[in-house]
Amino acid sequence: MPVTRFEVRLRRPLAGGAPFGDVGPYEELKGSLHFAIDPKHAANERIIDVALAPSDHVGRVEFESDVSILVPVDRARSSGRVMLDVVNRGNTVAVPNFNRATRPAFVPGSNPDPPVDPGDGFLMRRGFVVISCGWQCDLPEVPGLLGLRGPEALDARGHRLTGRVYTQLQTPEPATHLLLSDRGHRAYPAADLDEHDAVLLVRDQPDGEPMTIERGRWRFARVAGDNVGPDARSGIVPDPRYIWVDGGFEKGRLYQVTYTAVGAPVLGLGIAALRDSVAWLKHGTPREGNPAPAAIRYAYAYGRSQTGRLLRTLVYNDLNLDEQGREALDGIVANVAGGLRGEFNQRFGQNSKDRPHMMDYVHPSTGEELQRRLAARGSTLKVFYTNSSAEYHRGDASLTHTDPEGTRDAPSGPSARVYHFAGTEHGLGVWPPTAQKVTAADPAEPPEHSQNLRNTIDYAPLLRACLVNLDRWVTEGIEPPPSRHPRLADGSAVPFEALHAVFDRIPDANYPRHHARPCRLDFSRLPAHSP
Repeated sequence: MPVTRFEVRLRRPLAGGAPFGDVGPYEELKGSLHFAIDPKHAANERIIDVALAPSDHVGRVEFESDVSILVPVDRARSSGRVMLDVVNRGNTVAVPNFNRATRPAFVPGSNPDPPVDPGDGFLMRRGFVVISCGWQCDLPEVPGLLGLRGPEALDARGHRLTGRVYTQLQTPEPATHLLLSDRGHRAYPAADLDEHDAVLLVRDQPDGEPMTIERGRWRFARVAGDNVGPDARSGIVPDPRYIWVDGGFEKGRLYQVTYTAVGAPVLGLGIAALRDSVAWLKHGTPREGNPAPAAIRYAYAYGRSQTGRLLRTLVYNDLNLDEQGREALDGIVANVAGGLRGEFNQRFGQNSKDRPHMMDYVHPSTGEELQRRLAARGSTLKVFYTNSSAEYHRGDASLTHTDPEGTRDAPSGPSARVYHFAGTEHGLGVWPPTAQKVTAADPAEPPEHSQNLRNTIDYAPLLRACLVNLDRWVTEGIEPPPSRHPRLADGSAVPFEALHAVFDRIPDANYPRHHARPCRLDFSRLPAHSP
């Protein structure tokens, strides 16, 4: 068993000990889950660089995750089902989305252990055990976020690895310097502050013509002290995790930097943590710290947006078998991930990176293609791929059910369903209506603004229906409704241009005239650099 111990640091009743129907009261167990995996085992062979990680005296790679477990006080009242909450940038998503609950916004100095809001108790009344498991090693340093602590990969001489990083930066306000990461995450430091081959591009559209900013105009540096205006020149200090440009970064423009970084954590251990935490709850013993031994039979995972893409990556790499050859997860709901995967199992990958024009993780996209390895070995894993309308307008959701060129409909496969929550936005809708949103991963950043009021439609009932149908499919063999999504064959899937006339009839809709479609990328060639 890869889980070696569960270190509980907090134990408390959920919702003050209030009962949830016949299941009764719940409690929360919060702490650290410790792992040790065999890097040579077939179950781990697709984890990139795991063989380069330092190992213990018996050759196993050690790491640990922050976890929160919500479990019935009377374990016998559990329904035998566990929900793996694949946290998004350290924030819980399963209880907030299925239970219509609020999610705390963590900021420096805030309470790292706020009470869990159970919402209307949907999951609890159905007897689910819920485990929220940290899997990211690069989270912003904000107490309360659930993360992972693991090793770096090292070369044969024990030295840190170096490699190329390609990242995109954008600011909603003029800025003097920017952190070399997405949404305040820990940046890969530049290996050489004076690297001649480092390249900084700027463009106005993801697929627009780039302009190279001369190397002499920017540095790996930041402005210290109070002099942080866009034209600040005093107080510039070298810093391998930041980038400074003469004249400052302009609001809204896309800056893309390619440089050589140093220090490569084994990112794929995050997927192993998710897999093995569930396997531990299903099969672990009291001696191994399992708080609900022999209580769990079925395991489901829910991820949204970033972590929906993570689950698509788990599926594609077939990382669902534990070291004993057992299926960890029985069902998955990968929500609002579009047709993307991500850099979650890549040397120098960026876990928070989510732009299709910056990643080589779009194709394959359909359920049938993603699950080809699973099908080849006869896996019983069932997957629902769900998307809102936002992922279609972003340009990649249609790839979950068409060929890469968008010329024909593609099947989802016998063990998958693809559903479109029509007329909804990326989130579950907000009330009262607002045009503003704070980025949860880094609340210190300026808020995002939209030109129109945000969508108010709450699609939580659809998510609940998906979970119920998925559970029936897994436990009783009852087929869920067929996939429901736009199709080329019946004219419900149309190009962006066909919508111009529709939205033009709505006063002040300002429907975008340009949509950047995902494209095939070639990372074998670097953009030209300037002296």
